[in-house]
Amino acid sequence: MSLIAAIETVFHNPPIPFEPAKHSLKAWATYCLRDRGFKVVYAQNADFAIEPRTGEKLYFKVSQSEPETEDTCGWIVWNSSTSQATVIPPASA
Repeated sequence: MSLIAAIETVFHNPPIPFEPAKHSLKAWATYCLRDRGFKVVYAQNADFAIEPRTGEKLYFKVSQSEPETEDTCGWIVWNSSTSQATVIPPASA
């Protein structure tokens, strides 16, 4: 299973539901990933980075709307109408 597929699995069955009144989307995404064993670290030009055991860090930003620009970061996009998160991999993945 690829790293991106594993990340998508986390958001298809998250450990806690996303509740905007209780936490931010970034906090929820990092909690879900850490709960499943991912090493989530600080990133200067993104919301966070995932540091795999092998390979380079993958940088991610979170949003509640589709990103308009193509970026070197991946995206975790929350769709409030379906209550689902979509993972858009970075161009380098």
